[in-house]
Amino acid sequence: MSHTPHELAEEFPEHVEKMSNLKQSDAHFAKLFDTYHEVNRRVHRAETNVEPMESLAETDLRKQRSALNDEIWSYLQKS
Repeated sequence: MSHTPHELAEEFPEHVEKMSNLKQSDAHFAKLFDTYHEVNRRVHRAETNVEPMESLAETDLRKQRSALNDEIWSYLQKS
C-alpha cells in the first residue's frame, strides 16, 4: 500500500484551476475541499504511524475520503 497522500491537485490535475475558482465562489465546494484535506491528512498520518489508530478507524477514514473524492469529482463534472 502506498503511503503517498492523495492530494486533490494530483487526483484531478486537469481541474486545478476550476477547483481554485470553486473554492472562492462556492461555499459548499469550499467545505467539501477543506473536509477532504482534513480527512486525507488524518489518513496519511495514520498510514505513516505519525498518529497510529486502530485498523477499523483507519478503514472508516479511507471510506470517508473516498466518498468525499467521489462527491468532489461529481461536483467538478457538473460545473
